[in-house]
Amino acid sequence: MQPLRREKEESPAGRLLRLTAERAIRYVDDVGARAVAPAAADLAGLAGFYQPFPFVPCAAAEAIRQLDELGSPATVATTGGRYFGFVNGGMVPAAVAANWMAAAWNQNAALRVMSPVAAELEEVALRWICEALELPLDWAGGLVTCATMANFTALVTARHALLKREGWDVTEDGVFGAPPIEVVVGGEVHASVLKALSMAGFGRNRVTIVEADSQGRMRPDRLPRLAERTIVCIQAGNVNTGAFDPAEEICGAANAEGAWVHVDGAFGLWVRVSPKYAHLARGFEKADSWATDAHKWPNAGYDCGVILVKDGAALRASMGITAAYLEPGARREPMCHTPEASRRARGVELWATLKSLGRSGLCELIDQTCEHAQKFAEGLRDAGFTILNEVVINQVLVSFGSPEVTRHVIRRIQEERTCWCGGTVWQGEAAMRISVSSWATTADDVARSLEAILRAARECGAVPMNDE
Repeated sequence: MQPLRREKEESPAGRLLRLTAERAIRYVDDVGARAVAPAAADLAGLAGFYQPFPFVPCAAAEAIRQLDELGSPATVATTGGRYFGFVNGGMVPAAVAANWMAAAWNQNAALRVMSPVAAELEEVALRWICEALELPLDWAGGLVTCATMANFTALVTARHALLKREGWDVTEDGVFGAPPIEVVVGGEVHASVLKALSMAGFGRNRVTIVEADSQGRMRPDRLPRLAERTIVCIQAGNVNTGAFDPAEEICGAANAEGAWVHVDGAFGLWVRVSPKYAHLARGFEKADSWATDAHKWPNAGYDCGVILVKDGAALRASMGITAAYLEPGARREPMCHTPEASRRARGVELWATLKSLGRSGLCELIDQTCEHAQKFAEGLRDAGFTILNEVVINQVLVSFGSPEVTRHVIRRIQEERTCWCGGTVWQGEAAMRISVSSWATTADDVARSLEAILRAARECGAVPMNDE
């Protein structure tokens, strides 16, 4: 007679994780039905966190209870289907689950010896991105927090490569006395590029600004004379209009002179995977470096920026680190490709996101969100309001009349909380910006949000153009 097997008793950590998972699952299941922004009472509840630092330990389950009961109602429902602010992406289910697994692993992704799995997943995910976006496969790159850091990494790498041609080692000798580098940007350059230029020592006010057209695209006929010590920053997806700089013409001019072309493609670069929209990003493969966000269109969750460069030696020279206690191996070491050394294993969620979507799923996500943007534009235009941009991908700019009325409508929408849209100013005109970036957005979400927007417009006295 076999002795009865006793089931393994659940550990305290296991009980805590199970209880936490139940709370997280409840949040995920309910987020699509709740108001997008927190109510005033929910925000007031955050005051409950402000207590003196505890003198004695607190039960972990009690800490999680307070996090959920005070924190969850005060979140913005960015993982639902009716958040259209700031080009914030959602988070596909595989990314959420992988995030839990990554937290359980608690891997430091700095060195391969610290986490073989983190190093391998990061390398595979970066390779998949290059394959999906049809970028050069002889790349080097890494994962950072966001496109701002990716832009910074690329610009520092470009600085090293261009000065090395002149016999100047900026990594060892610094920038004082170095040959000057000219930086060229478009008139609608994103603020993150200017911040990155400032951090890299180029300065915000020392760049050459090229005139942009009505959609924010750099005009190639206005390019200055380029040279070997020039960095040209171009955009794949303007943050307001979604427009793309004419990369083929700009890259052709830059490549002929040996200039370095960097692409700020925080979200727009991903259209290269879609047969329907890839033509917008034609020519960007001819650049020298690319920055994008995986927490935007691929919906891999925050935070996950991507940097890719052609000149791997320049990237490693700029980002490399040595110390007596560090023993990098012969294969790719993650921390030699990014500003950070110790960092979380972002590649876990990114790999799971790309694996779960595949090429066709990623293409469907992009096509679907762009189609939703078209529905918003059509509905608002049919109601008599002015669409200020050519809706080429997932960005819609709408004016409800005067700046005061437009801003009033935006406030009303945000207060009503059916959906969330932000304000902007486009070429001197106040506008509301609708950024459709989440896999979770459905046709019903668009219809409900459009109804709420038009209701807010009526309540705020916005007059359709056809009624004037």
